[in-house]
Amino acid sequence: MKKLIVSLAAVATVAGVAAPAAAQGYRHNDGWQNINQRQDRIERRIDQGVRHGDLTRREANRLRDDFRQIARLEARYRVNGLSSWERADLDRRFDRLEGQLRFERRDHQYSRR
Repeated sequence: MKKLIVSLAAVATVAGVAAPAAAQGYRHNDGWQNINQRQDRIERRIDQGVRHGDLTRREANRLRDDFRQIARLEARYRVNGLSSWERADLDRRFDRLEGQLRFERRDHQYSRR
């Protein structure tokens, strides 16, 4: 009986540590990424879009403004630690921003170089 209780306690401890770690990230095609990795990837994609001429200056500025707005919201959420609802809200906002970025890069409006 004592072994069973110790085993259950060990499993509960591992599950308690693994759940918050998994909640810090989101599922992407190449695996789990945390919020900071996702932000870095979005920033790189905006920069690449400008360099390749896929984004106009106006499009890039608007996307960066939206990005900064989400980053400010994230900072407010992090004051007391991210709840699962806040994480999901940030994920939805980043999903929307990435969708807009994808659309703007493919809309055939090219910047003049």
